[in-house]
Amino acid sequence: MTPPAHPTLLIDRFGRTVDYLRISITDRCDFRCVYCMAEDMTFLPRAQVLTLEEIHTLAIAFAELGVKKIRVTGGEPLVRKGALELLENIGRIDSLNELVITTNGSQLETMATALKAAGVKRINISLDTLDADKFKAITRTGDLQQVLRGIHAAKSVDFERIKINAVILKDRNHQEVGDLVQYAVDNGLDISFIEEMPLGVVSRHDRSDAYYSSDLIKNDLAHNFSLVATLEKTGGPSNYFKVTGTQTRVGFISPHSDNFCGSCNRVRLTVEGRLLLCLGNEHSVDLKAVLRAHPGDMAMLKQTIIDAMQIKPEKHEFNIHEQPVILRYMSMTGG
Repeated sequence: MTPPAHPTLLIDRFGRTVDYLRISITDRCDFRCVYCMAEDMTFLPRAQVLTLEEIHTLAIAFAELGVKKIRVTGGEPLVRKGALELLENIGRIDSLNELVITTNGSQLETMATALKAAGVKRINISLDTLDADKFKAITRTGDLQQVLRGIHAAKSVDFERIKINAVILKDRNHQEVGDLVQYAVDNGLDISFIEEMPLGVVSRHDRSDAYYSSDLIKNDLAHNFSLVATLEKTGGPSNYFKVTGTQTRVGFISPHSDNFCGSCNRVRLTVEGRLLLCLGNEHSVDLKAVLRAHPGDMAMLKQTIIDAMQIKPEKHEFNIHEQPVILRYMSMTGG
């Protein structure tokens, strides 16, 4: 049966079509990555967080407005109680083309099979280093072997694609980019390297000193790999290259060195229920307030979402050399 078609109604004032929604279902995480959150985080009280039912309602509304891809994120999404049931419910929305998740991999060893059954097609797994000591230093609480076992479990379930996401920091893990690509090649995975984004005030490193550009990574990789540019896209901001002689794609997400805003097709729903129109700006609309003030009024909810497209900014304004004007942490935004 052909899924019902929904017209794309989400078009911003710059003519960009929004058909990709990222949903943060929790700000909590079992890791404390230095670039993502403070070591002693104060997490949101339950009353401020969207319920699973509210998230499902919002997913339906966005799908009916033409969104074709939903990515579930956190924090670490799989630590939220009921996350699997929520994924199953979102996975039943007929008009969606893709349900995907981003995870730190800590729960995959036990949950990979259930995620595939729930309708998750692709998984992004954060992995910044293959060195156990560095992994502990970056994540503060993480166990590298647990994550590697999770990746193995995900491979055995046969998702459509599995991709590694690595945030690269100068003098912390930049020397490992070749090892990470080799790991991806050896395991039939894709990998994306990400320039750190200045979200939230962090104390463990100076972001301007830690910045390592995509061009520097490409130069490092050129010593051992031949990368060929490809036009392949997955709906996100990565520019992809194929590793010659393999099936592995290497992506670069470059918010500083190669602004990708001109083709932005995505919005984010924060764990507090704010529709965030841009990762690098505070333009947002409180959808939780609409849901709770007008329960069951899907028409009002959808019109609020449509109207919000008119405040989507043209581009982000990240500056790696200044303290962030965006004080929310990445864990609250949805990675």
